[in-house]
Parts: sequence; C-alpha cells; structure tokens
Amino acid sequence: MTIRDEHNGSSLQHRQAEYQPPKSIQAWFIGKPLATADAPHQTISKLVGLAVFSSDALSSTAYATQEMLVILIALGTMAYQYLTPLALVIVTLLVIITLSYLQTIHAYPTGGGAYIVSRDNLGWLPAQITAAALLSDYILTVAVSVSSGVAQIVSAYPILYEYRVILSVALVFFVMMINLRGVKESGMAFAIPTYFFILMMYATVIVGLFRYFSGSLGVLSDPPHYESMLGIQAVSVLLILRAFSNGTAALTGVEAISDGIPAFKEPKSKNAGQTLLIMAAILGSLMISISFLAAQIQAVPADTETVISQLARTIFGGRGILYLGTLLTTTVILILAANTSFADFPRLSAIAAGDGFLPRQMTYRGSRLVYSYGIVALAMFASLLLIIFQASVTNLIPLYAIGVFVSFTFSQTGMARRWWRIGKLKPGEELKQQGSTLRPDKTWRVKIFINSLGAVLTVVVVVIFSIFKFKDGAWVVLVLIPALVIVFSSIHRHYQHVAKLLTLDDFGSVPHMQRHRVILPIGGVHRGTLTALRYASSLSDDVTAVHISIDPVETEKIREKWDVWGEGVRLVIIDSPYRLFIEPLLNYVEEIDQQRQANELITIVVPQFVTHNRLAGFLHTRTADTLRKVLIFQKDIVITDVPYQVD
Repeated sequence: MTIRDEHNGSSLQHRQAEYQPPKSIQAWFIGKPLATADAPHQTISKLVGLAVFSSDALSSTAYATQEMLVILIALGTMAYQYLTPLALVIVTLLVIITLSYLQTIHAYPTGGGAYIVSRDNLGWLPAQITAAALLSDYILTVAVSVSSGVAQIVSAYPILYEYRVILSVALVFFVMMINLRGVKESGMAFAIPTYFFILMMYATVIVGLFRYFSGSLGVLSDPPHYESMLGIQAVSVLLILRAFSNGTAALTGVEAISDGIPAFKEPKSKNAGQTLLIMAAILGSLMISISFLAAQIQAVPADTETVISQLARTIFGGRGILYLGTLLTTTVILILAANTSFADFPRLSAIAAGDGFLPRQMTYRGSRLVYSYGIVALAMFASLLLIIFQASVTNLIPLYAIGVFVSFTFSQTGMARRWWRIGKLKPGEELKQQGSTLRPDKTWRVKIFINSLGAVLTVVVVVIFSIFKFKDGAWVVLVLIPALVIVFSSIHRHYQHVAKLLTLDDFGSVPHMQRHRVILPIGGVHRGTLTALRYASSLSDDVTAVHISIDPVETEKIREKWDVWGEGVRLVIIDSPYRLFIEPLLNYVEEIDQQRQANELITIVVPQFVTHNRLAGFLHTRTADTLRKVLIFQKDIVITDVPYQVD
C-alpha cells in the first residue's frame, strides 16, 4: 500500500514483513519466536503473579531467622527471648512498606516502582541512585537466594559441600534459560513449586505450633556445632540493632510487584495491589511463626545445617518424608527466588535505558518478548558474585538488603512529596508528570503520613545497616552505588551529546556534495576487480585505482592487464620496500584527504571475495574490514566493499 503525503508530495509505503523466523537451536531451547501482537496474551494472573514476583520475598523466610540468630547467639541461651520480638518489629516495618507500595502501585500503573517515583518527584540524581541501588540488589538477590538454596541441599547431602559454587552457577543459568522463554511460561513453570513451598511451610509451622501448645515439641536434638563469631557477650543495643539489620533481609523483594505491574492482566493495578497484600500476609505470618518456633527448639545457626532443616526434623521427629519435603520445597523456592530478579532487573534496566542511563540495547525485546539482554547480564553478574564469595550466604548477606532499603527510602520520600504536591492542587486541577498525572485527593494527608513514616523508618534501617555491616562488606555496596551513578551519568551525557550532534533543529538544508572522488585498491586484475570498477565508475568520473607494489614482476603483469581492462581509469602504483600493504595505502588516502576540497566526498571501493564456505573465507584478506576499522573516525570518507561470489 502506498500513501501520498499531501503536504510535500513524498510517498510513504507501509508494508508488513512476510519473513518468518526459521527453526533453530535457539528456538529449541527457549521456544519459537513470538510476534509483537502476542504481547497482550503474555500477561499473567494474580495466581501466577504471586509466583513470579513474590518468590524472593517469600523465600527470605528460609534464612532471615537464621541470619538474626548468627548475631543473637552471642547471648547464649538468652538469644531466643529476643528472636520473636525482633521478628515482630520487622513485620511491623513490612506492614508500613506494603501500605506505601500499595499507594505506589495505584499511583503509577505503568510500573517502574521506586525508580519512576524518584524520577518524577525527586529528580534525576535520586532516580539514578535508586536505579543503582535496585539493580545491585537484584544481582545480590540472585546470588543470595541460589546460595541459600544450595545450602539446603548441602544440609541434606553434606558430600556436595565442595561443589556448592559449581551447583550455584549451574542453577543461575538454568533459571536464566527458563526466563528467556518468556514471562508467562516462566511464571507457569514456577507457580507449582512456589505454592508447594507455601503449603509445606504452613504445614510445618502449624504442626510445630500444635506440638508447642500441646507440650510435645521439645528442643533440638543433636544440634550442629557452632561457635559464635562474636564470642559470648552481654545484651547491648548495638548487638540487637545488628541482629535487626540481618533480619531485614526478609523485606527484600517487597518492591518487585510495583516494578512489574505491566506483566499483570487487566485491571493491572488492582491485580498487582491484591497480589502485594497476599504476599505480605504470607511473608509476615511465616516470618513470625518460624522465628517463634526456632526460639522454642533453640535452633543453632550453622553452615552445615540450616535453621529450617533443624526446625523440620524437630517438628516431624526425624529426617522422614515430611522433613525431606520441607527441605526440597525450601531449596526449590530459594532457587526460584532468583526469578523475581530475573523478572524485575530487565524491566528496570529497560526503563533506565529508555531514559538514557543504560545502553539502548537493554530496551530491546528478544524473540520471546522479554528483555533478553537484561536477563543474560543479570546471570553473568550474579555468577561472578557466586564465584568471588564462594556461594556463602553469610558472606553475601552483609552486601544484601542495603540497596533495597535505599530504594525504599527514596520511594517513600518521593511518594510523600507527591501527596504534598497533590494537597496544593485546586479542585479540578491536574498536573502531568512523565509517569503519571496528579489529581486532587481528599485523603492526601493520611497518605503523606504513611509515606513519611515509611521514609523515616527505612532511612533509619539504612543507617543501621551501613554502620553495623560496613566492615563485613556493606562498604562494597556503598561504593558500588555511587560508582554506578557515575556510569549512568556518563552514558547519559554521551547520548545527549550524540543527540545534539544529530538533531535537525536549525540544521537548514542538506549540504550538496559537489565532487565525489573514488579510490579503488586492487591486488590484481580479474573479474572481481572489474565488478568493483564498474560500481566505482557509476559513482563518479574521478576514479583512481591504487596498487601497492610488493613484487615488481607481479606489478608489471597488473599494469599490462590494466592497460587492456582498466577502461581508461588512471592507475597509481605505490612501491612498498618493506612489503607492507595497509600502511602505504593509508598514507595515500591521508594525502588525498589533505587535498580534499570543501563539499567533496572520498569513497574507497574495495573488491571483496565472498564464499559460502566459512572456512574458505579465512583464505582471503578482509581489506575492507581493516580500512573501515582504521578510517571510521575520518570525516567524509566512506568505505564500501563490492562482493564477488566465487562459489
């Protein structure tokens, strides 16, 4: 179909490509390519959404209690009386953060979470800090969750301890492959294990609570050996705060749903909000129950056996089928917790890339309508962390959670400012933002109170975490976040600079090239040379063939043939006493370039042999590629190759 533009007489042709992607090994691994029109059908329900976006938060119940005990065990048997109160404080913080993000979901239905909130209400620098904090946290989430999952396997089969790093990296790439198949397929694949985990964990805590209240629970038998890294200490505020900072790892992943709103079916905000509430209810109830029961059986934090393993074998009376079922589901959910990051990291990086803070390639959707570049990048970074920290949860935890709480703080602060601005609006007045529209809201005072309280509490957690985890490794994140912001700013400046150079504003008319000079390097006179000569002659009447002479006898043969077949085009022969080819040719091009007049274009036309046999292709020089690499930065010089098929 051809449409003629009535204003300037130009024509527009709009066609649909008939090309269909062929079958390939890639399609076998990740599925056949999906058309763009299939995107609306790739959305997910609340049932699947809970599995996709909540696995990180839910899985943290498997190690948050243990990480608190790592610090509290320094109190000896007194540790257990502080475990449940700390869990209650963390769940209270969870409630506040959940209410805050519930408001974010309805205020920003296009997704983006903390990054979008910070960008629209606080400015570009806070947005970059938020993006850096979240992206680094998503990488750590993959590393921590997979390491913790492998720790569960090692608890059941200690012989695998020496292979924990290899197992961890292999599992990361397994989850990567599943996610490359698409959001809908990965969600369906992970839904059953997620709900099985929820079922088994509730079965474990319900049986445990029943046995506790019936007086038959008892304490842990044959506890693993563990020596406190702090030594026996007296109760202190600093020690309690340090344990609290460890336990806040349970709150990572709460923001995931607000980032992934577009993945839900319509009505997106409503479904995402309800999923957030369900997730918070499950997370809070399990966190309190596991911490309470761990205190009652006097669980011990050890690398050789996790607290969940100790809890399950105490509650179920040994290592029977229910014990193995609990450990199996815990292991699976911990590994699948990485899926939350694989769902959100690519989305957030795509949004940041769209704003010019990351490479534009991050915005490209792959054959399965997912951000493939982001998925692969996440797998690579997480695997690197696993190798560096030897897949140790204890070594990774100090780096963990600080990033997400930084994003919590900026998100709550941004939302508080949003409600303050809404409170200044007059009835019927609207204020458009990049990610949403501000409209008057009678309940803005209640909402600003919730978000302000959330901002204060989360910034307190950031300070606590930074102080008490600094020496243990939190300094890495505190250095990494500013470093990433510098990288983001550099990328943004580059894109702005390029946009300024390419803009058509005040450009005027396109300058006319008054003269076109063509250089034709030749190594011999044959059919490929004549094909390139005909193309060069079609570009300009000013064509110069150039031969770099290494062998005088061969050069004389070329001169004789050129007299017959050269069609009168001048031939320049450059003697090369050191048998170099590219350097003398580049010197000649540089000489011509220095003589070039204004509005004159130089084109270097290179004959290129082409063969369908890839191995045979290595037998021919790639002159055009070499020239292109060297001259690509030269203005008004074009390198083009003229292929000549030799098959």
